[in-house]
Amino acid sequence: MTPSPDAADIDPIRLELIKNALTMVSDNMMVAVLRTSRSTLVKANMDFSASILDGAGEMVAQGLALPGHLGATMPALRGCLDYFGDDIQPGDILANNDPYAGGSHLNDIFMFLPVFAGGTRVCFLGLILHHTDLGGRVAGGQAADSDEIYQEGLRIPPSKIHQAGRANDTLFRLIEHNTRVPDKVLGDIRAQIAALRAGAVEIEKLIAVHGVETLATYMAGLVDYTERFVRASIRALPDGEAEFTEWNDDDGVGGGPVRIQVKVTVAGDEITVDFTGTDAQKGGALHTNYWFTASLSFAAIRAMLPAETPNNAGFQRPIRVIAPEGSWVNPRFPAALGARGQGGYRVRTAVTGALARLFPDAMPACPGGNEFGLSVTGLDENRKRFLHVEFHNMTGRGGGPDRDGQDAGPYWLGNLSNTPVEVIEAENPLRVEAYGFLADTGGPGKYRGALGMVRQYRLLNETAIVQQRADRHSHPCWGIFGGKPGALSRSHFIRDGVWQVAPAKFVRHMARGEVFRSEMAGSGGYGDPFERDPAAVLEDVRQEKLTAAHARAEYGVVVEDGELDEAATVALRAAG
Repeated sequence: MTPSPDAADIDPIRLELIKNALTMVSDNMMVAVLRTSRSTLVKANMDFSASILDGAGEMVAQGLALPGHLGATMPALRGCLDYFGDDIQPGDILANNDPYAGGSHLNDIFMFLPVFAGGTRVCFLGLILHHTDLGGRVAGGQAADSDEIYQEGLRIPPSKIHQAGRANDTLFRLIEHNTRVPDKVLGDIRAQIAALRAGAVEIEKLIAVHGVETLATYMAGLVDYTERFVRASIRALPDGEAEFTEWNDDDGVGGGPVRIQVKVTVAGDEITVDFTGTDAQKGGALHTNYWFTASLSFAAIRAMLPAETPNNAGFQRPIRVIAPEGSWVNPRFPAALGARGQGGYRVRTAVTGALARLFPDAMPACPGGNEFGLSVTGLDENRKRFLHVEFHNMTGRGGGPDRDGQDAGPYWLGNLSNTPVEVIEAENPLRVEAYGFLADTGGPGKYRGALGMVRQYRLLNETAIVQQRADRHSHPCWGIFGGKPGALSRSHFIRDGVWQVAPAKFVRHMARGEVFRSEMAGSGGYGDPFERDPAAVLEDVRQEKLTAAHARAEYGVVVEDGELDEAATVALRAAG
């Protein structure tokens, strides 16, 4: 690791220029992936992230990517460095998807390309992509009911996917023969490699301008500056301690509910996030390993800090995350982790719940959605495998201190895009029959929570296997400070016109013409609903976001024939 430079030796203008240049390289790698990837999950859902790490493996910049990857990249590289030691040469590209060697879950393959100059390792370029399928018992790799990691697919320990500039054909063949959709997976892997190489060219230009020693010094200076900035930002917050309890509906295999307990402590210039009291690890694949738990905690706290805070290792130094080994948020080997994304949402909302109690004027109520993950797979009429994998995250946020939750807006801890209906229908034998808002589902409050949403799919193929990973069927998105929770999620199969209730998590067969419908939870409300401006309630009714009956029952607002009855509203609210 480059020794920390004296702050007085750092030119702030050059520091800003180098910071922006490193972030630009990360963003450009992401653009390269978007232009060359094959899977809908990457090019439309945008489930990937890019970063730059120094020669010792400390993150110095992250692109406009997933906040949940903020703390996950360094451990994945550390697993590679621990294994290979000094045996990392120019032309190597490292790969790792092993959650027990610093990775996240098997679908996330981390790759790292070292950049050398004059025999010195200047930095690593990092890319993490969620790959559509790496084998396992259920297509897509996110089944909630797997009991151990061996059921979930191909586990790639720290390896070299390229060595001295040559592809590792053995590893490529292992991947090709352990995926149901090799064209998509190998296409995405090659896009990942191509983007890393494009990023390396840009880093070499920076080296040519600044020199190896100067660039290394300023990367270390950037991390140190970020630590000072974050400590100052935390110091400006009032000291305090708050606890919060969240619940996952179940553990994926019929046990539950699962209790997630967290205590957030702000003291001086440091924050501690302590998950002591969280349930022990259980069956199923919803656990979050330690570094994913830490990553989500970092992301929640990041939302509290100034927008200009750099995303690098310096951000993490003032934050301590305690997750007892053997707990649901730090399970022991060989616990399954394939569906850890859904469990991760609950970790995020637990931490944000505690932050909302500490800083009531800064945090919104619980965001909506059911952490929806869907895979549909089968053989098309030409006997070719199709596999649709989709995550839906544009379900808005909870009501906040001064505004409603944004309907269909991005949740600031998810940052994924939704898969367009047209793409789903063009690439799969599916017809999306419904996609829109669900009236009366946002949590009532002075500021309303975002509405829940619906996705409804009809199978046009002879048969398929459908797998859903979702939640919030039993435990709603919480409201705060008098705000009420949003509506629960619901799932149904519709067969021959008969509606059949489905659980939040399942793997089932589906036949031609049958319909699957997922109704996603609404976000929580903020503040007393009877304090909501009646004009805002009227506008929601006019836009069909609320029914007149719901406006009367939850807000004490009377709307008749599309008009506000002010006298009746005053009387109804006075009556309580």
